[in-house]
This record gives sequence, C-alpha cells and structure tokens, in this order.
Amino acid sequence: MAAQELPSVLSIFLTISILYACNASFTPTDNYLINCGSSGNTTVGGRVFLADTSLSSTLQTPQTILANTTASSVSSFDSSRLYQTARIFTGASSYSFQIQKQGRHFIRLYFFPFVYQSYDLTAARFSVSTQDVALLTNFQAKSNSSAIKEYSVNITRDTLILSFVSSTNLSFVNAIEVVSVPDDLIADSAQTVNPTGQYLGLAVQPLETVYRINMGTPKVLPEDDTLWRTWIPDQSFIVDKSLTNHVNSTGKLNYMAGLATKETAPDIVYSTATELVVPNTSTALVNMTWQFNVDASSSYLIRFHFCDIVSKAVGQLIFNVYINTWTVARDFDFNSLTINSLATPIYLDVVLLPEDATNKINIGVGMSGLDRGVNDGILNGLEIMKMNFSSGSVVTIEPASSKKEKKNFGVMVGLAIGAAAVLIIVIFVVFVLIRRRKPEKKEDSKTWMPFSINGLTNHSTGTRTSNGTINSLRQNGELLGYRFSFTVLQEATNNFDENLVIGLGGFGKVYKGVLKDETRVAVKRGNPRSQQGLNEFRTEIELLSQLRHRHLVSLIGYCDERSEMILVYEYMEKGTLKSHLYGSDYPALSWKQRLEICIGAARGLHYLHTGSAKAIIHRDVKSANILLDENLMAKVADFGLSKTGPELDQTHVSTAVKGSFGYLDPEYFRRQQLTEKSDVYSFGVVLLEVLCARPVIDPTLPRDKVNLAEWAMNIQKRGELHLIVDHRISDTIRPDSLRKFGETAEKCLADCGVERPTIGDVLWNLEYVLQLQEGEPQSSEVNSINRIAELSSQVQNIEALDSVVTGQGASTSNANSLTEISMSRVFSQLIKAEGR
Repeated sequence: MAAQELPSVLSIFLTISILYACNASFTPTDNYLINCGSSGNTTVGGRVFLADTSLSSTLQTPQTILANTTASSVSSFDSSRLYQTARIFTGASSYSFQIQKQGRHFIRLYFFPFVYQSYDLTAARFSVSTQDVALLTNFQAKSNSSAIKEYSVNITRDTLILSFVSSTNLSFVNAIEVVSVPDDLIADSAQTVNPTGQYLGLAVQPLETVYRINMGTPKVLPEDDTLWRTWIPDQSFIVDKSLTNHVNSTGKLNYMAGLATKETAPDIVYSTATELVVPNTSTALVNMTWQFNVDASSSYLIRFHFCDIVSKAVGQLIFNVYINTWTVARDFDFNSLTINSLATPIYLDVVLLPEDATNKINIGVGMSGLDRGVNDGILNGLEIMKMNFSSGSVVTIEPASSKKEKKNFGVMVGLAIGAAAVLIIVIFVVFVLIRRRKPEKKEDSKTWMPFSINGLTNHSTGTRTSNGTINSLRQNGELLGYRFSFTVLQEATNNFDENLVIGLGGFGKVYKGVLKDETRVAVKRGNPRSQQGLNEFRTEIELLSQLRHRHLVSLIGYCDERSEMILVYEYMEKGTLKSHLYGSDYPALSWKQRLEICIGAARGLHYLHTGSAKAIIHRDVKSANILLDENLMAKVADFGLSKTGPELDQTHVSTAVKGSFGYLDPEYFRRQQLTEKSDVYSFGVVLLEVLCARPVIDPTLPRDKVNLAEWAMNIQKRGELHLIVDHRISDTIRPDSLRKFGETAEKCLADCGVERPTIGDVLWNLEYVLQLQEGEPQSSEVNSINRIAELSSQVQNIEALDSVVTGQGASTSNANSLTEISMSRVFSQLIKAEGR
C-alpha cells in the first residue's frame, strides 16, 4: 500500500496519555433532559425527561404547538416514547439553559417528523444554533425515520440558548439533552495525516458525532454507556466480511491511569472487537476495511479504540492502522504503551483535514509484515466526529518533529529532552549572529522590515506554517506591507497591557498601541486557542497589502515572530457602526449620518467586487465590521474570511459556509455556492440594523421579532416600515427617503441571488435616498434600482477619485495623496463585540 507514516509510538503515547485516571462513575453538573411537547414527564432508560410545558423559564417562546402521534408509529425506534410528542414552532423560537459549570457538553436533538393536524413535519426545513455555533443548517428530517443529532460543544457562557429558525416558519423538535461531560474527554491535540503533524486547539473545537461504532456486537444503548451514548454494530460498514471475525471477552478490563477510562467508552466496547482473519491460502499482506460516507468539505476527528482481548501473551498483537491511503501507525504494538499489560483499554485520536478528505473514509487494519506476532490486528471501537461544521473553525497545525521510531520509552524521552536542549542552543546562536548583523542605529519610525523576494524576511524566527515562512505577497515587483518585530509591538502596547484592550473577536484581542513616532495603531493579536488562525491571518495580509481605498481599512503590517500571528492596523477613532447603533452610550447618529456611513461602506464593497480582475467577496459583512474614523467616514474591515470570486466561465465559488449568523445569505446557506450577491444580502441586513438600531438576532423578543431580516421584511411588505424605525430619528426622516431605503433593503434581501441588485446598484440607490432626504432629487426614481447606465459613469469617477491599487495605472501623485488619506485615518476593532 502506498502510504505515508505518522509519528512514532512515542507521539502516539503522548497523544493518548493525557486523560485522567479511571473513575468509577461520572455525575454531570448540568443534566437537562427535555421531552418536548409533552404534558408529563417521561422515563427512558432510567432517566427522567421533563415535560417542557413545566419549564417556562427554559422555553423562551411558549406560544407554540404541542403535537403528538400514535405509539405504534414510533414503536420500532429506540427510546420510542420520546418521539410520540413534539414541539412545533411556527416562527423563530429558542430554549434557554442556565449553565452551572462551563466546559464541554453534549447537546442531543431528537427528531421524528409526523403529520399533526395541518402540519406536515416532513416538509419542515430549519436551522438550529447556539449563540456561538451553527449546529444544523437547512435541516430536513427523513420521512418515517427517527434521528438523533449529537454535538460536543465547549460552552463558555452562563446561559446556553438553542435557537430554531426557519425560512418557511415551520420547525420542530421531539426531545433535547444538554449534559455535561468530562472536560478531558477530548484532548487538546491529535495526530494529522498528510502532512504528518499535530493538530492543536482540539479541546475547544465543536464536534458533531457522525458515526460511533462498536466493532463486533452488540448495539450499545444509552443506558449501557456511562455518558448515555449509542454505539451501533460495524457489520454494515465492513467491505469484505470474509476477512473479519467478531470476538468478545468476559474477563476483567485493566483500566490504567493516564489511558482510557470508562467515560472514554463503556466496558462493552472494549470487551468486543473485530479481528482480522487471514486466509490460509494467502501469501500477500491483507487488510480488513470499513467504509463510511462523509461530507468531503469537512475536517474529522477520528478516534480509534483498542483493547487486546485476543492475545495469550504480550507482544503477539502487531499490525498497521490506516485512514484511506495514509498510515496512522505502522507495526503498532499498543501493548508496549500499556506497560505490557493485556486487556488494557487505550484510544488514539487522528485528525483528517479537508484537503485530505473525500466523500468516503476508509478505515483499515492490516498485517504488519513483521515475522513476529501471532494475531493480525483488531479494532474495538471507532468514532468519527465532524469538526468544521460551524463558522471559522480553524486552528494551527504544527509539524511533528520526531520521525525515528523507538521502543524504549525512557530512551525516547531522554533523546527528546536532549534534542530540545540542542535546538535551544542553535536558536540562541542564530539569534546572536542576527543581532550582530543588525545596524546599531535605528530610525524612529523604521522599526519594521519589508517583505523579501522569496519570503517574508530572512530575519524571521519562525511562523505557524509548516515550512517556516509565508509566501511573499507581491504584485508587479512592488513591495507591499511591512513586518514588525515582536519587541516593537510589545513596546507599543505596554507589553500587551489588558487595560489597552479595545476589542475582542474570534481571532483574538485587539490592543490600542502607540509607535515611537506617536502613530496610533490597533494591534490584533491571534489567540492560539482561537477557532480562527493561519488561514485568516494570511488572507488578511494578502488582501489588504494589495488594496488601497478610502473606504477599506488599511493594514500597516504584521508580525509572525515567536509563533505569533499579529496584524497591525490604523486606529479608527469612533469604533464600529454597531456600537453607535445599540449597546453603548454613544449619542444617536442622525439619519443623514447613517446614510453617509452606508454609502461609504457600499463604496468599499463595490471596489472589492469590481476593482480587480477577480471580484473579492468579503463573506462577513456586518455592522461590527464597518469602522468609523474621527469624521464618521466608514471603512470596511476584517477580511479574514474573504474569498476571490469565480472564474469568468463560472457563476459562483463552491465553499464551506462561513460568516455570522443573522447576516448569512440563505442561498449560500442552502447550496454552499458563494457569489458577490451573498455580500449584498448581508449588507441588506446591515441596512435594516441602521434603520431599526437593534441586533439582527435577539432571542429575548417574541418569536416573530427574533430575526431582524424576517421581521422587518414582513412589515415592509405591509407598507408599515415607519413603525419600526429607531424612535430617536423617526421624526426626522422624510417619507420618500424612507420608502426608497426600504425598497433597496428589500431587494438586497431577495431569497435568490439573481433577483438581488449589484452592490453598485445599491450604492446608486443609497445616494438617491440621501438626495430625497435633503430634498434634492435629480430625476424620477422610476426603475432607479436598475439604472446601470447612469451608474457606470459615476462609478468610474468614484474609482478614479477613491481607489489606489498598485500597478493599476493611477498616477503617482494621485496614488500618493490617496494613500495618505487612507493611511492617516484611525482604526479600531469592535468594542467588546462578538467574533466572526
């Protein structure tokens, strides 16, 4: 088999050895069991599911429908009593749970669609999310079958809100579980395949259970699992059953401190296994293989469970483990990790990245090829968990340094320590040599270094990429951007003083800083535990180092020393548009100011969509990403999720859904097809935010008002938009200006992208809205949304005056003056706003 090897047994041991010692039992701190739509409590498998009718503090929208079906229709399902009733939602709704202990929790959602009165639940399509994670997107339950969707989520809030939102105003749920699990159930790191390496930040990663398999028999029901999980048999996934044999043991399992526990998997999983059977006539190395259908665009955490219940003596069980064509472990003798003890449960975590994944995952266990050993391989259990099902789930991959396999653990630890000492000495020597080569005299404002031709700079002391550099960011041979030293940024932020924090986002904290030449800057420092990382870091540098526009935030530089990911922007005095609309004590913006801010943001987006050979799609347009300078001029910020647009012969870019809940284009949601019109939809939501001065999603409101876009569009279609205008400015808006503004927002929020205007058309209409407000309409507004001919000449003038892109033919004087305008404005990140 053509394959690549993963780290040595030492790496495997370090990966699996971080669990705590075996506990006899686990009692969850949070243990919410809800039988939705039921009028009474229900006992299932010894656990009591409470009726949600008695939990008024949990169900935020009690004005819903209680539905039920016959017992015979669900009798064939496990936990059948939970599927007899359902809570039907005819609008946006939510459940609220008080979290006593923050940390990892299981969230389980039960679904069985049936017909109740005029409601056919098989037709329901809806999304389910927490405040931080989109769990289900455009979900539709299969007819005549039950489904349990299980998620493992690290909850960092005191309250968990589960929101149900449907574009068709029909959603439902039969039962809900929110249950604490041991924090150490998921370790922080795991092996990766292709390239060989290590995945960090796993402990905070949300996970969705796709498969949980008990190799051999039987099926394991929740009442037989310490964490109430279901494990299904493996027979239907085996590719060639003639090569397998199911085995079981009634002997005692030897749980050892630092390895697997009864919470990792129940006894019955480690007491059963599927064993490789080699035909007597075969002279070739053979494998037993299981095949699973998956979503090819996602990352997966794959957990292998092993326990030697077949050997008579240690050292007999040696085999290879594969995922697709990659070797997870070669000549794997896991008894050597259990201090030569049989029947000792262990597990092994491996991450399969999106670039490695296909729509099928093959798990293989095969002969090792060594002369010694009696048995040819076993597997006791398997879990496949989807990782990047939510927005911005990105963490760092650090290459594994150990390539050479060693069997003696003590020797390997000694070698590792010695290698680390040598590495430290080498780094110190290189640092001294570099310091000697630096000129002693420094210019006050020249504390950063330009990108080099072949990489960022030969002074780089290490980055988060696998090869130690990021590709140079150049265009037509021009140098674009600067690299700061870490020391300079420490000085500018008073060693990253917490008192200077001006924002907190998904990437990390943002600090206010002052350089030696008194230039004020915003320093965004990546958090190693963030769900965003290298991809956003690179995207931001690559885009902003090549773009200059007075309505796009300017990047000053970056720092990648000491494995840091830091971006340096200009500081914007007035913060975010969002902070001026609600949630702060800023004075209310006038209607004219709001229109001018929207026009500025639209100009920035229009430049992104049309200012280069390929359109740039922002993908995270929201009020928290529109920043204001001291004169309230708007600039679009935060390009970490941006994507270049489709080729000329294509209509869209196929990509995983990312963005911010409440702003996401429903068509992009459904089809995972990204276009410039996705930005237009998000901008339409911003327009409503500007008009109403309220959050886009507010679960505390009645169900018909939770989603701003749905609520406002229903009112707009009734011709009553004036009723929901921010009361602070409602008396100052002219009726014609409001009417045109509402029409523009409505067209932006069309369900199909082809029905939405371009951002250039939106820009034209917003300028017309401003003219109507000032009482200076220049022409009839009939069909103004489609007046592309008139817009074209105006847009060309805007581009000539507002934009500078290196190598695009602007005169030197124009370029310099406009760059000064852009670079002199001040920048800040969102004030205590949410991440992407």
